[in-house]
Amino acid sequence: MTLLTLAWLLPVIAATSLVSGVFGMAGGMILMAVLVGAMPVAAAMVLHGVTQMAANGGRALLWRQRIAWPILGAYSVGLLAALGLFGLLRYVPDRGVVLISLGLLPFVALAVPPRYAPQADRPVGAFVCGVLNGAVQMLAGVSGPLLDVFFVRSRMDRRDVVATKAACQTLAHATKLVYFAAFAGAWHSDTVEFWVLPLAIAAAFWGTHLSRTLLERMSDVGFRRWTRRIIMAIGVVCLAQGVAAYL
Repeated sequence: MTLLTLAWLLPVIAATSLVSGVFGMAGGMILMAVLVGAMPVAAAMVLHGVTQMAANGGRALLWRQRIAWPILGAYSVGLLAALGLFGLLRYVPDRGVVLISLGLLPFVALAVPPRYAPQADRPVGAFVCGVLNGAVQMLAGVSGPLLDVFFVRSRMDRRDVVATKAACQTLAHATKLVYFAAFAGAWHSDTVEFWVLPLAIAAAFWGTHLSRTLLERMSDVGFRRWTRRIIMAIGVVCLAQGVAAYL
């Protein structure tokens, strides 16, 4: 990776971590779309996994007293099931599949009627959430909008939602990292040098740190309204880019 690439990549990582820190998602979608356009898919998945683990892990640490641990436990079991399945398949998507998956994700999540969506505050719902989010992580690198479906009917405070989702996403990105760096065997360290990873992690932590003040000032109504608007806009852009990749 050249210094010129690093010069624009680190601010992007910080900015997208800031967005994710405020809305609990969206930043990861933006970063994945940027990375998959700049490097091979497997390398993008690994770098994205490392930075998003740092961003979500930092956010989970900031709000650790608000994490719903029973939800996280059942979700983790579901993630392991998804990792086992994809570990057998060893499938690595191409750039078009990743972008189209990213683009469709918000619309699929929106199309699920809330009354039919398994809820994360129930053991079975959290397990199903883990399985589906783990699978989507392997295909799109991001699963935030889908994860949000499992929290849509909860009466949790926005801080509880952000904290629990951050912990869930930290584990989901760790699962993706294990898959693409080990099981899939499609990532090579000469694509993204190891010395870049600590810099990316630092940028992600910085963006996450800045987000807390903005989240504290936002109302629950504004939080939910702007989250949907941003996610849908990103979905349209990614879907268009994914279709264009096959034209």
